[in-house]
Amino acid sequence: MAAGGWLCGSREGSAGLWDWNQTWYTSNPRFTQCFQNTIIAWIPCTYLWICFPFYYLYLQHHSRGYIRMSHLFKTKMVLGFILILLCFSNLFYTLWEISQGSLRAPMFFISPAVLGITMIPAVFLTQFERLKGVQSSGILLIFWLLSFLAATVTVSSNIQQALQGGFSEDPFRHVTSYVYFILLLAEVVLFSFTDWPPFFSKVINDSNPCPELGASFVSKITFWWFSGLVWKGYWQPLQADDLWALMEENSSEEIVSQFEREWKKYCNRTKRNTESIKYKKHQQSRTGLAKADETQVLLQLEPSQSGPLLKAFWSLFGTYFLLGTLSLVICDVVLFSVPQILSLFLEFIADQEAPSWRGYFYATLLFLLACLQTLFEQRYMYACLVLGLRLKTAVTGLVYRKILVLSNAARRAATVGEIVNLVCVDVQRLMDLIIYFNGTWLAPMRIIICFVFLWQLLGPSALTAIGVFLILLPLNVVITKKRSHFQEDQMSHKDSRARLTNAMLRDIKIIKLYGWEKAFMEKVLGIRKQELQALKSSQILFSLSLSSFHSSTFLIAFVMFAVYTLVDEQHVLNAEKAFVSLTLINLLHTAHSFLPFSITAAIQAKVSLNRLAAFLSLEELDPTNKSGVVSNLLQDRITVRNGTFTWCRGSSPCLKRINLTVPRGCLLAVVGQVGAGKSSLLSALLGELQQLDGYVAMKGTVAYVPQQDWIQNASLEENIIFGEKLDESWYNRVIEACALLPDLENFPAGSKSEIGEKGTNLSGGQKQRVSLARAVYKKAAVYLLDNPLSAVDVQVGQYIFEHVIGPNGLLKHTTRVLVTHATNILPQVDNIVLMVDGEISETGSYQELLQKNGAFADFLHSYDNAEENEGCDLQAAGSTSDTIGSRNTVSQGKICSSVRSSVLKDEAKAVNQVGATAAASKDVGKLTEGEKVETSKVNISIYLDYLRAMGTSICLYIVLLFTCQQAASFCRGYWLSLWADDPVSNRTLQDTELRVGVFGVLGVFQATAKFGSTAAVLLGGVIASCKLFQQLLENVTRSPMTFFEQTPIGNLLNRFSKETDAIDSVIPDKLKSLLGFLFSLLEIYIVVMVATPIAVVAIVPLTALYAVFQNFYIATACQLRRLEAASRSPIYSHISETFQGSVVIRAYKEQSRFVLHHDSRMDEHQRTCFAGIVADRWLATNLEFLGNGIVFFAALFAVISKTHLSPGIVGFSISYALQITGVLNWMVRSWTELQTNIVSVERVSEYSTTPKEAPWTVGSNSASQAWPTKGAIEFRNYGLKYRPNLEFTLKNINIKINGQEKIGIVGRTGAGKSTLALGLLRLVEPAEGEILIDGVNIAQIGLHDLRTKITIIPQDPVLFAGSLRMNLDPLSKYSDETIWRVLEWIQLRSFVLDLPDQLNHKCSEQGENLSVGQKQLICLARALLRKSQILLLDEATSAVDLETDLQIQLIVRTQFKERTVLTIAHRINTVLDYDRILVLENGHVAEFGTPEELIAQKGLFYRLVEESDRV
Repeated sequence: MAAGGWLCGSREGSAGLWDWNQTWYTSNPRFTQCFQNTIIAWIPCTYLWICFPFYYLYLQHHSRGYIRMSHLFKTKMVLGFILILLCFSNLFYTLWEISQGSLRAPMFFISPAVLGITMIPAVFLTQFERLKGVQSSGILLIFWLLSFLAATVTVSSNIQQALQGGFSEDPFRHVTSYVYFILLLAEVVLFSFTDWPPFFSKVINDSNPCPELGASFVSKITFWWFSGLVWKGYWQPLQADDLWALMEENSSEEIVSQFEREWKKYCNRTKRNTESIKYKKHQQSRTGLAKADETQVLLQLEPSQSGPLLKAFWSLFGTYFLLGTLSLVICDVVLFSVPQILSLFLEFIADQEAPSWRGYFYATLLFLLACLQTLFEQRYMYACLVLGLRLKTAVTGLVYRKILVLSNAARRAATVGEIVNLVCVDVQRLMDLIIYFNGTWLAPMRIIICFVFLWQLLGPSALTAIGVFLILLPLNVVITKKRSHFQEDQMSHKDSRARLTNAMLRDIKIIKLYGWEKAFMEKVLGIRKQELQALKSSQILFSLSLSSFHSSTFLIAFVMFAVYTLVDEQHVLNAEKAFVSLTLINLLHTAHSFLPFSITAAIQAKVSLNRLAAFLSLEELDPTNKSGVVSNLLQDRITVRNGTFTWCRGSSPCLKRINLTVPRGCLLAVVGQVGAGKSSLLSALLGELQQLDGYVAMKGTVAYVPQQDWIQNASLEENIIFGEKLDESWYNRVIEACALLPDLENFPAGSKSEIGEKGTNLSGGQKQRVSLARAVYKKAAVYLLDNPLSAVDVQVGQYIFEHVIGPNGLLKHTTRVLVTHATNILPQVDNIVLMVDGEISETGSYQELLQKNGAFADFLHSYDNAEENEGCDLQAAGSTSDTIGSRNTVSQGKICSSVRSSVLKDEAKAVNQVGATAAASKDVGKLTEGEKVETSKVNISIYLDYLRAMGTSICLYIVLLFTCQQAASFCRGYWLSLWADDPVSNRTLQDTELRVGVFGVLGVFQATAKFGSTAAVLLGGVIASCKLFQQLLENVTRSPMTFFEQTPIGNLLNRFSKETDAIDSVIPDKLKSLLGFLFSLLEIYIVVMVATPIAVVAIVPLTALYAVFQNFYIATACQLRRLEAASRSPIYSHISETFQGSVVIRAYKEQSRFVLHHDSRMDEHQRTCFAGIVADRWLATNLEFLGNGIVFFAALFAVISKTHLSPGIVGFSISYALQITGVLNWMVRSWTELQTNIVSVERVSEYSTTPKEAPWTVGSNSASQAWPTKGAIEFRNYGLKYRPNLEFTLKNINIKINGQEKIGIVGRTGAGKSTLALGLLRLVEPAEGEILIDGVNIAQIGLHDLRTKITIIPQDPVLFAGSLRMNLDPLSKYSDETIWRVLEWIQLRSFVLDLPDQLNHKCSEQGENLSVGQKQLICLARALLRKSQILLLDEATSAVDLETDLQIQLIVRTQFKERTVLTIAHRINTVLDYDRILVLENGHVAEFGTPEELIAQKGLFYRLVEESDRV
């Protein structure tokens, strides 16, 4: 009797629980009835009872609302109850039979009871899922499917019995089994559909919710819920609005808040541990037990700086990662089942007597295992990629929030370029680690399992594989370490390049004005050369590493087969041993290659983790630097007691012993020389300085106007209201008071007109008035105004003071602290503070300080003497001198009307530069161009451009090497099949040495070709990247200024960072992969069709389906890639903008609003990223299913053709067919990824078609070194337009300026003064006429030849991040001695000598660690070093105090006395002693003559002098 025992009963003739003869050794297999009714029937029950407690707890804590009862739900419940009744009816029937005296085995009442009891939790979970909002249940669907399959076995057996006349023996159980089967089939079908959406769910409020939430379980695991978007993307280009809203768990709001909380928690814990260790060390030091000082302790702790960040990641994402890891482990279990089935299949092929059903069974099993592997592997990849998306959101959000709290010292340690690299490159490294991390422990496990199976096949010979592996592993470790070193060098150079590129793009105007483009390009390209050299070395090592990986398959097989066959002649290498071993070796190769990738990813991620942790650990502003809460009983708005402040810890104080009280409603003026600490005082009040001693308190809200205006890339209205609710009446009052009303009339869309990045389309005066209007609109209690009138004309400044700041202005009831250089307004302020060397020298009212006759009186007296000395030459013309007390003599009505008329005429000078473009566009008022999103497929010309950049010879060399490599691979496999089919004579094989030798030669040839082909592609990629980057840099640098005004810097940074990185590394890698898989695919097709020609019947339609999937996918994926790239640029722009304006944002307490804006941009970007992730999984899943079909048909046709196929050929065919899934999948993905990444070449190349400037040098017309010798300038009928379709900005300019003449250029705001300077330097080309310098038409010479001969000192002083010497002499043309002499002329020698590094002192980005006055003097030093024949000062002294102004004017008069000087002036007194004055009005020459002649004419110049109180 067969096994079965008490469960199955012991009746004679019973088959028991298992019977091999009935199940296996037969041509008509079936299970025993006992096995069907117990083991098979209980499998789904066991599954449900294992899952039930975990699933119940999950549902208990994850509710999405509840679902109202639908017909679908009711049907499920009714069928569930019927199934319960049916199961228990079988039980009761059995009990009834027993009561009637029939003998029944225990299985007849145990099995129905188990099934009936199991149905109860199944029905309960159906109801509970409805209450928790689950629309489709995977747990229950699997249960019903397993139950259905179990019932299928029983029903098929019952049908066989019924056909043999067994129905009459037990009709009740036959009928109930059929009904049970039908009901289970109905449940499977019903649970494949989704129920209604739940109530009270946030998803319902989304306009375009993600369909994954409402997809069925089958749709989720196969990603078919994505098919709708693929279909839509195929027929029409996708737009951002077509993409779904992010699910809540993927949104910034959800992720960043949790991550920030975890980061702070672990940081605080680490900080406490550090302090505890330091305390213990201190105690030990005091008791003599230890002598380690605090520095040693900190150095010991430094390596664990990234610890808190890693713990925060794990705390937030660890559980989700472990669930993904579980999928991978299951996938690996299935993976290692395949070789065992293949072994059995080859045994079946070799056994001619084996029944055919076994072959079909093995073929089906191979197919099912492959499908399971696909599902679990793709679920793992999906989990990892979604987790990477969440990590990117978390890190980028935290970095952005960090920007808003960085201290001044920390800001010097970080630049925009480095921050962009953090959120771009370093985050990507961490995302890669998520995918590869499991390889660090799973790969060794795979290797061990492979060796165990190989030992079973080949015995001790398998140990030789360990020897080969141990030889290759150290080689790969050495290569990986060396490559990691090169990659660190590359990253370092990349950071340097990003910093320099960012500085270059940010200050491109000054670079163009000085003609420094070539110098900066050479610096960028120099760094780029070092970066590519490191990349080239890394790529060669990578090629060697890949070659060793791929040759490891051959080496291990070669050594094992050689040892196995040569050591013992009786060892026969048959097909089963050969090709099952090869399959295992392929798995070993996968694990072997995955391990170094995992190690590399871990090393790179560690570097990036440390970089991120270092940035996130930078010093933050101390919130105790300013106390914002004081008693409401106090009347004083601002109180400072004994305050001592410094810009950063460790540096000397910049403010000392500050005692200041500002009452409510007081107007306090802060005056002093350059560097006296005026701006530092405001920074201290804002809490921007490190407080060393004392106390600071401010009561009420604060508004701040910085000295250097910060303007957002937004509409004018958005810049002014700055997050506040729009109050039309108040807004109009503010606009009028700040003299902006006339500007609105000139803007294309009025208040809605867009302002470019950093206010590129606004003049200096406009930017300053917008900045002031922002503060006024705030309706704050305290106003901190840092020289807010420096960039406007005297009359406009007086108007604004009267209407806004002064005693009768809009702010008259508020507390105002005004830093100013305008002494004429001092009599109208309530109190004055005089700053001297960082201390408050005197405080009091204007009259009080004059009566004291102290430092303030001396300061004022020196101011007046200077003015009088400048204007003494005019006294002969009848002018009279005013006293100190009678400066404000011009009536308010006069100022008001002059401001109105002057501003209305041409104030929108800069706006006109882009006005036509904006007006002509669909969006009126739009200035900057967003990221251009191409909608068509990538043009073939883009691929040709890339291949041309690589070089034709390299391309031919690549194709040849890949052909040789694959030919060698085919020959090696075919040779092995012949070897496996060699006839056995006396239990030995003939010509074994020949077989081994040829096999080895073919493998070596293949490995060599593999290294050559890989290296050729990767090095060709470096060559192409070098050329494309240089073209990009040249195209951008040679673009005119209008290009930079219309293109956000984020777009350009994106090209120089993310797109360049893709061209550097991603495209060559994908091209290498595509070619490798393409040639492998051709080889596999040839192998399968040679072995089983009938397979072409399946291969052709399946390949056609591949093509269909590919076409559908690529159309969608390329567009998603474009949308993803376009949505990335606004993030970088916003980061850059926030970094530059963080002080203003903090002052207005708008951090939360900017964080929301960033999160919104990030979510918009992640929408496209998520869609791209799902698109990849959709493709992979469907392609692998098709590939599994090819494996199935290859095995199926082998079974059909069994009689005339040898085991060697079948093994050759099936082992190659098993690879086709991966090859086809990866080939299409490589092709797709190449297409989506080649967009980077498209985007980098798009600037080659944009308009360019005139040539920098013009051959024979290039100016000689001596030109110009005199500096004579002549304008002949000169006219200028900013756009061809605009009106003339300058018209009919006809003037002659003699050599060495000093010319002052004056006029109302917007009269065309700065435009004249731009025309002289050809930043804007003339519309008519010409300019001659020493008789040479400047239009006929190169731009650099012109610009290097004219020196300009612009209104905004610009410094670059780098040494002071580099800022003075970027071209390194002058000796240190010359530089020191120039510094002495501008009276900065002592200041520089006091710096720790002197000329090598590091200037922070934009020179933030120097005052504006010092920066302007350094810009003057540049001019002195150049010693050009022509000097142009474009309102260069508007932002400095009078003393610095006089100092600059004195230097100009002495050092440039033999040069031609053109000065565009706001302060009329600075040009009163010039040889002649050019007065412009409405773009025309209004007056031109000596100051005396023009004053005598009493024309426009006379009125300007009168308004300046100089008559």
